[in-house]
Amino acid sequence: MKNIYLFNEGYGLEKMILGGKGANLVEMKKIGLPIPNGLIATTVACKNYFKNENCLSENMIKDIKEGIKKLEIETGKEFEGENPLLVSVRSGAPVSMPGMMDTILNLGLNDNTVQKLIEKTKNEKFVYEIYLRFIEMFAEIVKGVSREKFVKIKEYSKEKTYKEIIETFKGLYWIETGEFFPENPEEQILMAIESIFKSWNNERAKIYRQLNNIDESMGTAVVVQEMVFGNFNELSGTGVAFTRNPSTGENELFGEYLLEAQGEDIVAGIRTPHSIETMKNQLPNIYEEFLSIAKSLEKHYGDMQDIEFTIEDGKLFILQTRNGKRSPNASIKIAVDMVNENIITKEKAILMVDTELLPQVFNGTFEEADIVGKKFLGKGLPGSAGVAVGKVVLSTDKIKEGESVILVRVETSPEDIKGMSLAKGIVTVKGGATSHGAVVARGMGKCCVTGCEEIKIDSSEEFFTINGERVQEGEIISINGYNGDIYKGAIKLKMGELSEELKEFLEWCKEIKTLEVRMNADTPTDVIVGKGFGAEGIGLCRTEHMFFEDEKIWSVREMIIANTKEDRDKALEKLLELQKIDFKKMLHKLGGLPMNVRLLDPPFHEFLPKTEKDIQKLAVLLEKCPKEIESRIKELKEENPMLGHRGCRLAITFPEIYEMQARAIIESAIECKGEGGSCEIEIMIPFIGGISEFKYIKEGILKEIEKVFEEKNEKIDYKLGTMMELPRACLIANEIAEESAFFSFGTNDLTQTTYGISRDDSIKFIDHYKAKNIMKRDPFQSIDTRGVGKLIVLAKELGQSVKPNIKIGVCGEHGGDPKSIEYFNELGFNYVSCSPFRVPIAIVASAQSAILKRMS
Repeated sequence: MKNIYLFNEGYGLEKMILGGKGANLVEMKKIGLPIPNGLIATTVACKNYFKNENCLSENMIKDIKEGIKKLEIETGKEFEGENPLLVSVRSGAPVSMPGMMDTILNLGLNDNTVQKLIEKTKNEKFVYEIYLRFIEMFAEIVKGVSREKFVKIKEYSKEKTYKEIIETFKGLYWIETGEFFPENPEEQILMAIESIFKSWNNERAKIYRQLNNIDESMGTAVVVQEMVFGNFNELSGTGVAFTRNPSTGENELFGEYLLEAQGEDIVAGIRTPHSIETMKNQLPNIYEEFLSIAKSLEKHYGDMQDIEFTIEDGKLFILQTRNGKRSPNASIKIAVDMVNENIITKEKAILMVDTELLPQVFNGTFEEADIVGKKFLGKGLPGSAGVAVGKVVLSTDKIKEGESVILVRVETSPEDIKGMSLAKGIVTVKGGATSHGAVVARGMGKCCVTGCEEIKIDSSEEFFTINGERVQEGEIISINGYNGDIYKGAIKLKMGELSEELKEFLEWCKEIKTLEVRMNADTPTDVIVGKGFGAEGIGLCRTEHMFFEDEKIWSVREMIIANTKEDRDKALEKLLELQKIDFKKMLHKLGGLPMNVRLLDPPFHEFLPKTEKDIQKLAVLLEKCPKEIESRIKELKEENPMLGHRGCRLAITFPEIYEMQARAIIESAIECKGEGGSCEIEIMIPFIGGISEFKYIKEGILKEIEKVFEEKNEKIDYKLGTMMELPRACLIANEIAEESAFFSFGTNDLTQTTYGISRDDSIKFIDHYKAKNIMKRDPFQSIDTRGVGKLIVLAKELGQSVKPNIKIGVCGEHGGDPKSIEYFNELGFNYVSCSPFRVPIAIVASAQSAILKRMS
């Protein structure tokens, strides 16, 4: 594997070697598109650089120099020749990381080549401008000199000549670095490539990779490409365009464009650009040529493309193409439309959709009635679809996790990545729909308004003004990323609805997937939501959640505080009727789909009164002294409640609790059946650690169910199984399978008890583990296949050795995580269960995993 490839040498190599940008340039070169020539330093070269203690090896330097010689021959230009060659040096990771790493333009310029270019172009202003820009970019990116210092020099040098300003720039470089500015083009390129390699490990790139679960070890390629100049003359320009609207998904060319500008002006938001539609009038022939190329690239790659282009003196050049980032809503529409346009298959359409962003589809819009009367502050450009409400913050370092804030900036930069990830929405003064702020916001699925030039941020960064209105930091604003509107105050949000495209897309996913997707549902409302999203039953009904409503919790507290079985039975009698009401409603809403009910699981302390007022109220209800209640609460207090008196242990101590619940479930099902409904009942015993526990509890439940059958003179089918959430249960799963009709893995507790980490407290330190690459992912969010996964595989195999067809599912949080779903699908599970709002995500992830399984 070589360190360096010219574009015409790299065909057939994958983007993990050439980087995404490099691989696409090689592809475009092969199909004959007008691209500037160049070469690629591979990701292999990047890894070798880090292995060589962050130093370019002699072989690497030799390969770069040979590549440069080949490039000079290919372009017919020479770095120090009469027709000077200038290049850009850009990062190009295998995975798109917009704005996270560095780019340097106009390399090859020095005092000698500047004069030659002036003679050749007869355009002194143009040449000196690109020279100043080069010194500025090189100093900042290679040596870390603040760009602001160069900006100030230009502000105070308006009466000076270009030559004088250049000398001042070079003087600043010497003062800041202790070195003379490099005049040798080869030295410039070597230093630039090295700095791009280093930028793989800058803070913003690391944060971006953590946020997007990008592999730290892949490294970046570097693309060295012949410069073409969009700022050459009035027939020159630059732009960024998408083959479809990245916010709405509409099949229309969408982008921005500026005459007499370089790409950095648009991408960095330095100048607010015009819609690409303006090119129709200014350069109609170029517009038609670009439109044709855009559509051919879309068909070639089978996806919406994000294209960077430059026009130099009336000639079009394509600088880059890549699959375009898009809003979640646009992602669905584009996938469905491309299938209906016969560009791609349903399978490819399903794989195109990023499941991580699908939750944003349901973020909704503003309540229109609530907009009336709200103070309209102004309007920017719609940068990223969605709506957001929050407190104004003008600096990213002031944003704290968990706060609802809107970040307002003149323009965002890659250094703002962490604050942007925490904000609910983003507003920028400069830039357009393809500026850094908009692109990153879309990638995060966040609402963004850009180019709101009416905003003037005070130098104190404590307030801004917009159209004469002062908005203090900390005040609430509402922003609309669909149309760019900004309002003062909070506007009510309206939940999103399933679009026709999303409904069609989900139907395709249901046709293809093999894994059943159920919902975690504790109320009739949950059932309506989950079923509306396509859930195929309830995989987890947490009965304790049914008691958290105000009128029910007092009966639960009465049962817990009871000192005698007689008092406990009185409380249980009340709870029986309350449970039956909810069970019947849920069964009717399900319409015959399965309902898996987990018997009472959490520690008693979660239900106990905590305030003096609640203790007084309970004392009155039970006709007891408050001191007696307080004494009983102390008796029930546990040192480690998550591993204490909970789950099946309650039924060992108080068998009547589970017997009451079993009665409530079965009576509800019989009554539902009598009212014309149909039911598929599964009863789940939680926190089992041994077969003797299970047998003891099962015996009591079966006796109670038989009593109900006798009393009602009616029988129904049901299954009695267990949650697998303790390592010991997994180790003796063959014994448990003898008695259990199904296994449902409670992966939250199984992860907690396998790691010995409290899932409630892990938030305090788990990010440090991820930042130090000790853990790639939070094991409570995505299943740990190496540890917890081994227990799951063992339990599955042991269980199936006794009952080959035993039903196996997952009902922990991992049931809604796409990566985990892929793993469970590979293991051949029957179903996953997740929260109602994650059901569509699970359906799509299940279909994707089925497609990938077939492809492997």
